[in-house]
Amino acid sequence: MIEALLQQQIKVGRLTVRLPNGRTITAGDGTGTPVTVKLTNKGIRRIAAKPGLGLGEAFMDEDLVFEQGRMWDLLEIVGRSGSRIPKGRGGPLTRLKRAIKRRIQQANGRVASRRNVHHHYDISNDLYRRFLDADMQYSCAYFPREGMTLEEAQVAKKAHIGAKLRITPGQSVLDIGSGWGGMAMTLARDFGADVTGVTLSTEQLELARERAETAGLADKARFELTDYRDITRTFDRIVSVGMLEHVGAPNFRGYFETVRRLLDEDGVAVIHSIGRMEGPRTTNAFTNKYIFPGGYVPALSEIVSAAEDAGLWVTDVEILRLHYAETLRHWRERFLADPEIPSLYDARFRRLWEYYLASAEVGFRYGGHMVFQIQLTRKLDTLPITRDYLAGS
Repeated sequence: MIEALLQQQIKVGRLTVRLPNGRTITAGDGTGTPVTVKLTNKGIRRIAAKPGLGLGEAFMDEDLVFEQGRMWDLLEIVGRSGSRIPKGRGGPLTRLKRAIKRRIQQANGRVASRRNVHHHYDISNDLYRRFLDADMQYSCAYFPREGMTLEEAQVAKKAHIGAKLRITPGQSVLDIGSGWGGMAMTLARDFGADVTGVTLSTEQLELARERAETAGLADKARFELTDYRDITRTFDRIVSVGMLEHVGAPNFRGYFETVRRLLDEDGVAVIHSIGRMEGPRTTNAFTNKYIFPGGYVPALSEIVSAAEDAGLWVTDVEILRLHYAETLRHWRERFLADPEIPSLYDARFRRLWEYYLASAEVGFRYGGHMVFQIQLTRKLDTLPITRDYLAGS
């Protein structure tokens, strides 16, 4: 059973699997860095039954133990073997089943949204400080040239988004899902905007306010514990980075209708989100259970359709392909290298996060995940008819 699965999934690399009965299975073409793992019977059953969920759980619970290599080395073999290559949208029945599952998983009303945000973002600000950049940007960085540090690439990301917003000093900006405040403070400091950031995370809210106060920006970058659906005033600009993934497929049209309602007649919005290239799917079981309950990575087709239904102009779309793979590589390496994390968090938690960061990177490097930035307006002529204003961003 496990041997057939390995021979089916592993085409390259050097993988050795030691079984409880003393038997050894090898898979791959014998090239690259060798990886050796030891499996318990429970681990075998888990992986055979549900490979995506089972592999992560087996690693977390030490039903899969590495004797040589690390989780990234194993998952890279899987990725290079083609196991993560998108398989297409599937037939009508398959698509219907996915749609039903999405609706069940991702209702994400106000109570569920707060609970889901608390699950991931209110773990500990200190944890995120240890592997994010200095500005605590927990979203895809932008690498316009090779060799950039994570800090440089996150600065470039904020500047790129700021250019797309085309802000005039003094304009009001709504930051939906403002995180630890870095984007809002950048738009206030570097672009002269008056920013209101909203979040459902109490940990993020407290630190964002503290950071704005320390930076002397508290009067220009304000933060509220508010659901974006409850906002009533309009804004000249709206930005949302890494929040759309938490909205849920059933709520996409409502999200963009809210963006339109909150956007001034001459306003501009920029939405930055993880996306998938192979069409609508469902959230993988491990991510839904342990990382982002209620989360969903949308297909661009879903987002454009929802924006059109809301009556918004899609004025620009940019696809960032390998940028998040590089971002996640930096995060994974920093997480594993931090000397204090082993004393602060138990081993199961560390293995969970190692698997999450490594498997996410594989999804962007070898699978169908990417990031899109979509620019929206209410009017046809709000922005210039060429993209020259983005030069140098």
